[in-house]
Amino acid sequence: MSGEHALFISALLTVVTAATPLVLAATGELLTEKAGVLNLGVEGMMVVGAVLAFMTGISTDNSLLATLAGAAGGAGMALLFALLTLTLMANQVATGLALTLFGLGLSALLGHGFVGESFHGLEKIHLPGLSDIPILGPLLFGLDPLVYLSVVLVAGVWWFLEKTRGGMILRAVGENHEAAHLIGYRVIAIRYAAVVFGGALSGLGGAYLSLVYTPLWVENMTAGRGWIALALVVFASWRPWRVILGAYLFGGITIIQLHVQGAGIAIAPQFLTMLPYLATILVLVVISSRAGRNRLSAPACLGRQFHASG
Repeated sequence: MSGEHALFISALLTVVTAATPLVLAATGELLTEKAGVLNLGVEGMMVVGAVLAFMTGISTDNSLLATLAGAAGGAGMALLFALLTLTLMANQVATGLALTLFGLGLSALLGHGFVGESFHGLEKIHLPGLSDIPILGPLLFGLDPLVYLSVVLVAGVWWFLEKTRGGMILRAVGENHEAAHLIGYRVIAIRYAAVVFGGALSGLGGAYLSLVYTPLWVENMTAGRGWIALALVVFASWRPWRVILGAYLFGGITIIQLHVQGAGIAIAPQFLTMLPYLATILVLVVISSRAGRNRLSAPACLGRQFHASG
């Protein structure tokens, strides 16, 4: 393989690793929002998942347990959010922001003793013959398990929402929770399940960061990826397949940023770094208005509290 081909493959693989945590977190948030719950705590769930996955990996030397611990950490944070917003009726936006701050502080506390440690990471899948195909082999048949799982989860969420009765019920809860309640659906229970599932995927996204992307722990290692995942859901108009395309686009932007800096092009790296977060701010402004939500086909009850007695 020539040096140019090797460089091209290396760049594409870096795009995949940059995009995978965004795919996982955004897919989980998409399902949560489809149920009518706006959880802005994705960043907090991701970073707690990252630290718990790394701690478990270092302590047990078991990649599977580490991955499960990351998912459990995100799910636990999401359960706390659900308790506050769905049972105690706290404001969803304020609670989501508080969850992010809590997650960042908790992860820093838990991970303090693991700074400087390194983990061997997840082993890549190697299929004899297929993985050795020039160019396509490493890109399609030589990746780590969470990359394939992220694609399967996107397909599974799409199938669940579009092809199953359970998905229809969840979408009904997100569009009109009063009507769903009147015909006998348990709105709060359905939203609890959606929030916890979304948290588990955010935790998986965080676990990918500390186990694969940079197999070590540093404070605040999510670096705003939770906010980008939130923006991706809106950019995708709450459609799963658009989420994966958007995530890989953001991953590509990350790599372009690095190559632009390496090529010595006179563009301030700080400007390129801020673009995803600027887009996130614009998205949050849009979804804060009813007109913006209507244009983007957002779930009608997104962020609205449900009162069973109402």
